[in-house]
Amino acid sequence: MITLALEASTYAGSAALLRDDRLVGERSVAMRGREHEALMPAVAELLTQHDVVPGEIDRVVCGAGPGSFTSIRIGLAIARSLSMTLGVPVAGASTLDAYAGVTPVVDARRGEVFAPGPRVCGPEVLDVAGQTLVGDGAILYRELFEARGATVPPDDDPVHLPDPLLLVERAGDFGDAAAVEPLYVRDPDAKPSA
Repeated sequence: MITLALEASTYAGSAALLRDDRLVGERSVAMRGREHEALMPAVAELLTQHDVVPGEIDRVVCGAGPGSFTSIRIGLAIARSLSMTLGVPVAGASTLDAYAGVTPVVDARRGEVFAPGPRVCGPEVLDVAGQTLVGDGAILYRELFEARGATVPPDDDPVHLPDPLLLVERAGDFGDAAAVEPLYVRDPDAKPSA
């Protein structure tokens, strides 16, 4: 069984290819700004690199957040498009559940972070002493967290990305792509105008 796992909730998105329960390959890309929205080209490169044609994909897993509203929607749009085109089922998974042995902290903007729960809060309210924190929120507030007794690995450490194997393992039921909903945790900044 070939699974394509997509994660785009943070400012570093990833596409991973799994054959049964084994990671075959992974590509990561920046997800911030139009010039960096390159997740679909990363999927195409990943498939080409591992001699997999799209018709061989059996299912798609997509990180549903919480995280960047735009990036989450990009990941879900790709998952839904592939599902409709290829006729394969999709499942969503919480981005925060795709980390093992560490505490994920994702930038929520506005001086806030997404943390396990899932919840959104100011970074200063997290009790982080003795924990290893990962994610773009951990990097952004490194000084604060380290001063409070946490460890934050170097910025370029791949541990800051969700684990694609855990993303698949913790995914919900596979089915209709339209049933996979984003996990926003709070209302978006943009409001409908009258």
